[in-house]
Amino acid sequence: MTTILLTGSTRGIGAAALTALTAGGAIVIGHGTTGGDVPADLVEPGAGDRLWDAALERANGRIDVLVNNAGVFEGVALDAPDADWARTWERSWRINLQASADLSRRAVQHFRAVEPDAAGVRGRIVNVASRAAFRGDSPAHWHYAAAKAGMVAMTRTIARAYAGEGVLAFAVAPGFTMTGMAEDYLASRGGDKLLADIPLGRVATPEEVAETIRWLALAAPPSLTGAVLDVNGASYVR
Repeated sequence: MTTILLTGSTRGIGAAALTALTAGGAIVIGHGTTGGDVPADLVEPGAGDRLWDAALERANGRIDVLVNNAGVFEGVALDAPDADWARTWERSWRINLQASADLSRRAVQHFRAVEPDAAGVRGRIVNVASRAAFRGDSPAHWHYAAAKAGMVAMTRTIARAYAGEGVLAFAVAPGFTMTGMAEDYLASRGGDKLLADIPLGRVATPEEVAETIRWLALAAPPSLTGAVLDVNGASYVR
């Protein structure tokens, strides 16, 4: 039985991923800021390390897959007060990148110390990034695009550094997904205009992104390590 630590599991893509991974036969330890199996506020320094320790204890000492899904999408205007600008960047960096980095570090250390499976795999990391990592985002979301680009670079670095030891790393890069965050953004930015930029004609559903996460976490072949899978209706191709 595969044991998975899933961050941001209480809503949106995370909640859909919890359902998909559980249906796929995994034991999922879910995280939320104040809910889930192992609550933690990822904006706090060291929260990622504390979360990993709590999840590892709950998992009786063995985690097979880490899914870094937790994130925030909060805008700040170019001409906002300096303190607001700095606070938004700091919060975005801590939640969208630093916590994922801290958890990934602990996961790699853990995976390197366990026995591999029949395919030589010791563990998997799935990072939920964003189309913004490649295309950029709105003028109010520099920080979000920068953090997600960092997540993609981190994923590729982990894959290249530890593939030979059976540690795999993948990323998912959704475009707009119909979660609470995306619904608010679509409404504020003019939904019809944004939808016109998506050749598929609609935004992705949480279930579509969750199915991609499930496959990477449980079934993707080892040779796919380092890959970033786009889920954006062809709104950005590369």
